[in-house]
Amino acid sequence: MMTNELEVGKSSQMEMFTLPANAAAQKKSDDVHEEKEDLASYLESLSEVPLQSTRLCGYLNKLGGKGPLKGCKTRWFVFDPRKCHLYYFRNSHDNSPLGSMDLSNAAFNYCLEAEEGTFEIKTPEKDYTLKAKNKEVMMYWLQQLQQKRWEHDDKLNHLFEGDVTASDPQPDTPPIFKTEEETNEFLDPVKTPTGLVGEEAASLPAPLQQSTLSNISLKHLGTEIQNFGSKTVFQFHGNKPLRENRTSYEEMNQAASEMSGSPSLPKGEDTSVKECHLDVQKPPSQKSSTGSNLRNLANFLNTVPMCQERFAVKDGTSPAELNKDVLRLTRELNAQRELVKLLHRALEAAQQEKRACGSFITADDSTRLELVRHKVRQIRELENRVCSLEKERHEMEQNLKLQQTHVDELKQHAQLLMVKNHAKQEVILKLTEQMVAKETEKPEFDEVIATTLDELRTKISHMQDVQEAYNTQNKFLNSEIYQITKLWQNTRDHEKALSMKCAYLEARYCQIESKYLVMLHKLQNISGQDETCQEIVKQFIAEQLKWEIKDESNLAVGRICSEHDEYGFKLVSSPMQDQNILAKIQALERKSNDLILGQEGQEKNIQLRWENHLSGKTFGELMPSPELKNLIRNGIPKEHRRHVWRWCINRRVRHIRERYGSNRYQELLKLCKNKQQAASKQIELDLPRTLTNNTHFSSPSSKMVQMLRRMLLAYSWQNPDIGYCQGLNRLAGIALLVLQEEEDAFWCLVAIADCIMPEDYYSKTLTGSQVDQRVFKDILSEKMPRLVSHFDQYNVDLSYVTFNWFLVVFVDSLLSDILLRVWDAFLYEGTKVIFRYALAIFRYNEEEILKLHDTLAIYDHLQCLTKNISEGKNLMNIAFVEMNPFPMRLLQNRRTVHLEKLKTELRELEKIRVEYVKERDEHKELIAVLSEDEEET
Repeated sequence: MMTNELEVGKSSQMEMFTLPANAAAQKKSDDVHEEKEDLASYLESLSEVPLQSTRLCGYLNKLGGKGPLKGCKTRWFVFDPRKCHLYYFRNSHDNSPLGSMDLSNAAFNYCLEAEEGTFEIKTPEKDYTLKAKNKEVMMYWLQQLQQKRWEHDDKLNHLFEGDVTASDPQPDTPPIFKTEEETNEFLDPVKTPTGLVGEEAASLPAPLQQSTLSNISLKHLGTEIQNFGSKTVFQFHGNKPLRENRTSYEEMNQAASEMSGSPSLPKGEDTSVKECHLDVQKPPSQKSSTGSNLRNLANFLNTVPMCQERFAVKDGTSPAELNKDVLRLTRELNAQRELVKLLHRALEAAQQEKRACGSFITADDSTRLELVRHKVRQIRELENRVCSLEKERHEMEQNLKLQQTHVDELKQHAQLLMVKNHAKQEVILKLTEQMVAKETEKPEFDEVIATTLDELRTKISHMQDVQEAYNTQNKFLNSEIYQITKLWQNTRDHEKALSMKCAYLEARYCQIESKYLVMLHKLQNISGQDETCQEIVKQFIAEQLKWEIKDESNLAVGRICSEHDEYGFKLVSSPMQDQNILAKIQALERKSNDLILGQEGQEKNIQLRWENHLSGKTFGELMPSPELKNLIRNGIPKEHRRHVWRWCINRRVRHIRERYGSNRYQELLKLCKNKQQAASKQIELDLPRTLTNNTHFSSPSSKMVQMLRRMLLAYSWQNPDIGYCQGLNRLAGIALLVLQEEEDAFWCLVAIADCIMPEDYYSKTLTGSQVDQRVFKDILSEKMPRLVSHFDQYNVDLSYVTFNWFLVVFVDSLLSDILLRVWDAFLYEGTKVIFRYALAIFRYNEEEILKLHDTLAIYDHLQCLTKNISEGKNLMNIAFVEMNPFPMRLLQNRRTVHLEKLKTELRELEKIRVEYVKERDEHKELIAVLSEDEEET
């Protein structure tokens, strides 16, 4: 608890205004003054007044120390409302505080990022960091401290406003302070935490209590020893009577501290006051009662006449005069204190001078000389100090002159403003006079205004009629527009329904005609028919193969099948070919599927998904992801295919382009012009055989053929190890059709041959291609064992068909739309896409192949295996759903095993070839020797 010594030094006039707790206490105090009772009875009357509020106290953790000793220690904090100080003790039983905080000019703050319950008190002298048990206790302390500080400031303001209170009609009313509801208008008031603050907290164990040794303050070791040795401390955890005695004890201590700090106390009586203060500080257990304590204090005050005069109240003295006396005495007290300070300084200087003179007299000559020199140095320093002060004074005088000059200028400016203001006032007066003069002419002006208003009313009435007419017309037109819009919507919906019905009918027609052609084809292949039936069937087939393009309005099959697709590929083969009827059946099925898919909206759904994925991105910002893989597997829309292919190719060949530079293709073209390439003859032979079913490569002089020639020659110089291989022309042709740029198509060919495909895939030995054929047969036997067993039964070699699939990635095998979907996934994922689609093709035709029991029939069916596939969606589902799982690691391991086997077989073949050549050379030498012998004979 806080002791009496903490409150010594408070000004007496503040003590007088803080003793009464409320208006009743103030009134009782005034009655005591009027009746001129002695001080003892006055203090006894004060002891009967209840405490003004619950004392603000409790345990908090205080951050202190430096270096290794820095840390939080638990302290007992008590707030003194008279001095606005916050004192802290080691615990609630200590008598002397370890320190205090002046909260009159303090600022409170807490950081949200700090530990819970941590807040700061920033005073002009020092910053303190405290920590409560929780956030609720912290907010209670902050609000209470802020409230106490505001109350203290209001008391000071009310105390020193003597002139204002003198004119107050109710002088006896005590100072009005801000209530908690008024001051806490920004924060909700926090309820008093039970058992954590106030006197009840002293009877509970301290929160976060540390060990006694670590909690001792080494900085205030003397105070700690004094507190440990003191036996006069009050124990809070006693019973209720002791707490009641403690209340009276605190009030008595407060009165004693007020008397000890009185400015009227004679200097010679300081010792008696201190002794009395220490005597009053004894605990209630050593005193008889509260009344005896007050009587002892009264006896002490009787020994101090000045104090009695201080507390005496004369008859007829008003509160205003008392306030003036308080202010006067306060000024005198401050002056006396300043005088005491000056006398103390003069006394200290005289004592130092006396000691210096004594040492000067008793010292020897050398010491005296040194002392004289020291004094001379001090004199010089003082002279220098005087010079600097003179300079400062001179500078301050100059600044004062400048300020005075500035003030004069401001005065002149103010004078000018006043003159200007006076001129404006005169103008305002003149204008006012003119307004008054015009007011006299108001009748004539009113007549003109009335006439004008009548005309305006007439016009307004006419305009209202016109507006009403327009409103009626607008309502009519709006109704007409609504009816027309409704009719248009109905017509659009009807047209859409008719369009869907027409598409379904057209698809149904294509299906029926396809079935009709299938039936004719089967009738044509039936053996044992008479000639008449065969002629009729041939006639029907010939009629169906005629391309009817005269009537554009009819759903002629020729119109459906004779067109090329968007990349220039023919949708069906030429009627002159042997498989013309199968091609037409295929085209009809494809048309039917396209119509059904178009009405179901699957293509629109894929288009929408691509638009959502590419929204807000450029093609250079694409990143590999499962979503992008799924979109590419479903097919890239035509408007995006060129850009997505270019992005996939740049991912593959970025390191090659960085190695050779950005002008690599132009350098290769210059090299082709200057030097002859050995592969140029084979390239010229293969150019006419490139994509014969595409209109862009139908003529040797076409632009695409010229671009293809330059591309293949440039690649032969780019990779001399391969040079040129049959099949590269078709890969380059597909790249040209989609990418449209010659250089982009060249780098696409580089990406396929040098990056995507395994090593030696297009070399002279075709080692990589042979390895993939063996790997594919192994995987096919795992996925479709019945089909592989069927092939083995009839000695069918699959590489007869599949080798070309792998070498040119299904070019000239699949339909163009399915082929481009395969290439979409192939450029993004790599060679495992070829395996997936090859397996999907066999699964698609597995049942039909198993029905064939003849080797030639199986080979014939394998030749047109891919031509019978028109449903690309089903083929894609088989490849990427039914063929799962298909890990790339399995494919790499199988390739490694078969590559070793193939290399071993090639080494054995090479060994056999070398032996054969050696034997052949020896045989030639033997024949030559025998022929020579025969000639000699």
